[in-house]
Amino acid sequence: MADNVASLFRGTAAHSPSMAALARESDGVGPIDFCIPCNPYFPTPGMFDELAGRLREIITYYPSSADTITAELCALLQLPPSCVAMGNGSTELITWIDHLLVRESLAIPVPTFGRWTDQPMETGKRVDMFPLMESNGFALDPAQYIEFIRARGTRVAVICNPNNPDGGFLSRRAVVNFMDQLQDLDLIVIDESFLEFADAENDPSVVEEAVLRPNVIVLRSLGKNFGLHGIRFGYLVANPALAGKIRSMLPKWNLNSFAETVVFMLKEHGQEYMESLHLVRRDRLDMARQLSALPGLTVYPSQGNFLFVRLPVGAEGTVVRDRLLSEHRILVRECGNKIGSSSRFLRLVVRPETDVRRLVSGMEQVLYGARRGAAVPELGTGTSYSSGTAAVDRLISETNGVGMPLAAQAAAMPSLPPAQTWPGPAPAQAPTGMPGLVPAPAPAAQMMPQQPSARMPAPAPQQQPMPAVAQMPGVAQMPGVAQMPGVAQMQPAPQMQPAAQMMPQAPPMSAVAQMAQMAQTAQAQAQAQRQQAPIPAVAQAPSPAAQAQARSMQPPQQAPAMPAMAPAPAAGLGQTGMPGLRNRGLTAAQVRGRTEPEPAPAPQPTGWPAAGAMYNQVG
Repeated sequence: MADNVASLFRGTAAHSPSMAALARESDGVGPIDFCIPCNPYFPTPGMFDELAGRLREIITYYPSSADTITAELCALLQLPPSCVAMGNGSTELITWIDHLLVRESLAIPVPTFGRWTDQPMETGKRVDMFPLMESNGFALDPAQYIEFIRARGTRVAVICNPNNPDGGFLSRRAVVNFMDQLQDLDLIVIDESFLEFADAENDPSVVEEAVLRPNVIVLRSLGKNFGLHGIRFGYLVANPALAGKIRSMLPKWNLNSFAETVVFMLKEHGQEYMESLHLVRRDRLDMARQLSALPGLTVYPSQGNFLFVRLPVGAEGTVVRDRLLSEHRILVRECGNKIGSSSRFLRLVVRPETDVRRLVSGMEQVLYGARRGAAVPELGTGTSYSSGTAAVDRLISETNGVGMPLAAQAAAMPSLPPAQTWPGPAPAQAPTGMPGLVPAPAPAAQMMPQQPSARMPAPAPQQQPMPAVAQMPGVAQMPGVAQMPGVAQMQPAPQMQPAAQMMPQAPPMSAVAQMAQMAQTAQAQAQAQRQQAPIPAVAQAPSPAAQAQARSMQPPQQAPAMPAMAPAPAAGLGQTGMPGLRNRGLTAAQVRGRTEPEPAPAPQPTGWPAAGAMYNQVG
């Protein structure tokens, strides 16, 4: 397989070669599949045995009509058959929606499922693509999306909930509000193909709304949920007029005998299906935790049965994909061909913990392996991908490459001691754990803006008196000496000039002692005046005394300007249904999900949950 990996991907019109093609290249055994998003826990082994025992019958005879199969599915989901149309996979339904109901334009957030962008363009429609911002964790803000639709004059709007490939989720209230505000459009499509894997709220589906509204279609998948992509079946829910229009265009035998057999088996296996969804949600949390431990890898919150990850700086997705397949027999989805994405992103399907361990081990070797050719470039000769480099990568990912906000920088840096507690000489080392931190001598340059920049020599090792000046109460907190009352008149004073000139050199001991005495005097005055009104300017050194009093009343660690510089929460994240997320790095630890077993669902006469009620049982 190693020699043919690249040709396999180049030789297919899809994003990846089929599992059959991969198996033919590897003696009939395919790789571990982290690419195709299907349920690994359903059907059960017993169901597969039953299908195998009926194989001759299934493949020999024609299936029943689509109406018969649809009626059986609707009996399970407790939906009226007149409001449902079943297709040979959701792609067939998207094709007919485009042909019959999209007249001129369609809006869709990107990145998303490729058929929503490609299908309308293939028939000459205008596709208005609303970009989901990486800096916002690819979260969709419905209000901004509505503004975009109005500005473009789009007539059809689509939302995938959860979205593919990032797994972004909108609450039911947000989706209903979206439909309310766009009820004048020709059509609104809510693609819920992955919604049954979500657990952010109890009842997220809007199928009941679709039945009552004149311009809404809800698209649902069966292959993804049931782990049976090869059967090709899905369905849509809409009002009878819309559903009937689609249904009338479908071939009479558009559903195959495998689809019929599975649909009629489902009523006996409702409990196993619900348990499979619970296991996928559990595995999603564990898989996100393990992937987040890889240096520089960003894992985005997901409510689907997949995780969207960004590779570390320097890694190229096609190289990682090819090496995982050829060296470790692991198939992943590289997202460079998705509009709104790039080759730095992978979509990784949620799989059982044993498979995830193999994935993580393979990615570690491909990304950071010591051998030559690691996907993440080394920093230089004799160096490797260190935790410090990972911190830089995470910093870039948290801010979308725009740098670290000052408030976050202040929170992350080690706490510095107050200026008056520093010893005589300057600290030997400035904190270097965060890139871009200002060196220790830098504040002194801000303390004396009245000195021309040309007269300030470069820092030198003998720069000894700087900390002594900083020991003066209030000086470390002064926004600028030139801004203090009376200092402008003090600039030419002879007693100030020698101190500025002698900064690069060690001053005589008498000058140091004099400055220390001034500091002690000013500090004593500030302590005596703590409960009194500020005293007017002192003749010799008015500003340090006043600043000392203000400093004693308010600790320097609580600088009021810093919190104000923190960026506002990113728009749209409040709609994700995952509380606690902020625009500061969407890590796997924040991925929403449940870790405890759900209560056993109440028994139903049909043995299968209704389409709108199943979420009340699984959470």
